[in-house]
Amino acid sequence: MKRRESLKALTLSSFGIAAVNPQELLSEQRDLQKAMAAEEVEIPGGRTKEEAVYDAKLMSETFFTPAELTTLTVLSDIIIPADEKSGSASQSGVPQFIEFMVKDQPRWQTPFRGGLRWLDLESQKRFGKIFTKCTSKEQLQIVDDIAYPSTAKPEMSQGVAFFNTMRNFTATGFFSSEIGIKDIGYMGNTPNQWDGVPADVLKQYGLSYD
Repeated sequence: MKRRESLKALTLSSFGIAAVNPQELLSEQRDLQKAMAAEEVEIPGGRTKEEAVYDAKLMSETFFTPAELTTLTVLSDIIIPADEKSGSASQSGVPQFIEFMVKDQPRWQTPFRGGLRWLDLESQKRFGKIFTKCTSKEQLQIVDDIAYPSTAKPEMSQGVAFFNTMRNFTATGFFSSEIGIKDIGYMGNTPNQWDGVPADVLKQYGLSYD
């Protein structure tokens, strides 16, 4: 089973967006902050005013630094890279999704920030540079040591815990995005054309429309 198929199964059983540019994301948050100050919060369909204000408040805040967002982008694309069928995790908006979730559920802030710090320290120890400055081959060396809990060394336990969390959030963010939903092939409630009972079924029961 391909990695994306495995993640898809994991996401569906357990639980738009352009590629992330940290500077653009921070700029969007500042613009929303100004809109809130002017009481210009838009209330989308199906949301209460309180919910819209709460979401706008979270969007106006910043948790991850630009460097941390860059690392999340690189790591999420290692987990779900682009392929011939659809875009990558970052193209589906996974880093923005994680940014929102850690503000909505603050209990995830320490695991993510600590995990990102662990990743850079491990990278510094091995290669003398932070994770995002490493080559793809060097990045995969670290990821391979923390991506498989059953074979990971005990000293990699903190990295394993972080990668498990990162993988879960990436899969959830990707397969709940527009790109991920198209990747799954989910059609939802769409209009259809009824052409009647299929001919082979009519023949099976000795029936016809004549």
